[in-house]
Amino acid sequence: MMYKYLILLILILFIWGFFIEPNLIIIKKYKTDFLKGQKIVFISDYHIAKYDRQRLRRIVNKINQLKPDIVLSGGDFIKGHNQNSSLKIEEQAKELARIKAPIITVLGNHDNWYDKYTIKQALENIGVKVLINTNTEVNNLYIAGIDDIKTGFPNVSAALENTDSPRILLTHSPDIYLDVKEDVDLILAGHVHGGQVKFPIIGSVICPSKYGTKFCGGDYKETKNRMIVTTGLGTSILNVRFLNPPEIIVIE
Repeated sequence: MMYKYLILLILILFIWGFFIEPNLIIIKKYKTDFLKGQKIVFISDYHIAKYDRQRLRRIVNKINQLKPDIVLSGGDFIKGHNQNSSLKIEEQAKELARIKAPIITVLGNHDNWYDKYTIKQALENIGVKVLINTNTEVNNLYIAGIDDIKTGFPNVSAALENTDSPRILLTHSPDIYLDVKEDVDLILAGHVHGGQVKFPIIGSVICPSKYGTKFCGGDYKETKNRMIVTTGLGTSILNVRFLNPPEIIVIE
């Protein structure tokens, strides 16, 4: 009899982890003292699969409901390592164009594997600002963004050139954190997905970072700079999440 209950429990956990939790979206809020009344939404790691347009539509609708002043993005629009497994970036751009706020993004490792310049052009065609070791100013706030540390050539100094406080540094991966010597008001990162699967008490056990699970998601202040790492919106390798639902970050 116990085996029947165990099999039922495994089946329930399987359905939850592979089919329910990956399609949830939670809102996580953080406070700062430099935004002067502005609201920023930070999102990353969409990983939109070929037949996954409806999930992207729900993400866009949720962002618009939050009424942000600025939307910042950590990249990885692409699912997998090639063009066959992902919704075309031009189709993704049509959905992202519905966001009712300025969008500024860096690109992730999956984007670079796909073709960073094709993605950059498609996003810029709808007014998204794509930062690759460059910066921009919006609403009296400097946003700097670096190339992906794994598949590109990040240059923090170049990205921050001619900027002043308040300024935010966008990076796809948190692995750059301890190497940032310049003063910034906030670093925003994604990539790690919170490990996708967390266990009660012990948390995540695997994280795609050279620091292991050290920067796997949350709020960090281990240098003079503060870093917030999102656990992201999508999945990679296995379409599974457990005790680690997709999230949108709100910073006020």
